[in-house]
Amino acid sequence: MLPELVHTYQNHTLDSTRWNCYKPRPTDIVISTSLKSGTTWTMEIVRQLIFLGQDAPQHHATWLDNRWDPIDEKIAQLEAQPHRRLIKTHLPLDGLPFYPQVQYIVIGRDPRDVFMSLWNHHANMTADFRAFMNSARGPGDGALPPSPQDIHEYWALWIGRGWFPWESEGYPYWGNMHHIKTWWEYRFQPNILFVHYADMLADPGGEIQRIADFLAIPLPTPALPAVCEAVALDSMRRRAKAEGTRINQVWHGGADTFFFQGTNGRWRAVLSAAELALYEEKAAGMLTPECRAWLEQGRVAG
Repeated sequence: MLPELVHTYQNHTLDSTRWNCYKPRPTDIVISTSLKSGTTWTMEIVRQLIFLGQDAPQHHATWLDNRWDPIDEKIAQLEAQPHRRLIKTHLPLDGLPFYPQVQYIVIGRDPRDVFMSLWNHHANMTADFRAFMNSARGPGDGALPPSPQDIHEYWALWIGRGWFPWESEGYPYWGNMHHIKTWWEYRFQPNILFVHYADMLADPGGEIQRIADFLAIPLPTPALPAVCEAVALDSMRRRAKAEGTRINQVWHGGADTFFFQGTNGRWRAVLSAAELALYEEKAAGMLTPECRAWLEQGRVAG
């Protein structure tokens, strides 16, 4: 049985109904993460693979469910692309149309690491950009609040409350564990590939090769080191600074803030035993043991 649409996601950032305008091509690639799980990293890997040895457009990926830009412009840009298309989404599978002819890459990361990255992301967002985000939302969809000044207050909100009625964590964005849970039961579909942030850190070359094989993109062995270098954190940070994209207007510190440390485990020095107990309770209640093990550890768990 194929996945079915169950929920509509609309808030300060997401509008899942924008996918109603999408017309799939059999070569399309959709990258799905909750957030702060390696989205930009994976998109850059796929971009490098698609345009291997060619001049690649810097702004190749389209984020359809992002409600800030007019959907007709997004669709026009997407339809005008003559090459293989790359589309980003932060939607869970219960809010995303599923097409057997499209290839999906789902990225996971330990939720505690996601939280640390999200804290940096939200706490350093400029007031002007937050106002811009909120100006694009629909009536009744709810505004993104400013980040609490205290990381422990933020943790209590994030782990203990959902934005949507069917979620119980992820506030003030959307569910993180809920996101992976919706994809997990369909992980054996031939057009879905699961990739983990920790595996990309541990073996970038091996994970790049896995992605290339899944997408049926030939990757000559001599080309792999150049792709690894192009998608390294420092390389992506340098390009973002040079391009002067929106990324440098959204956060205090620009690309240095967005491309922060790219490491795991920082939560160990921040979250207390009581705070981690909240995580344990939430993860045990939401995820199967197999799903939780993968989400926390990656392929080594299997």
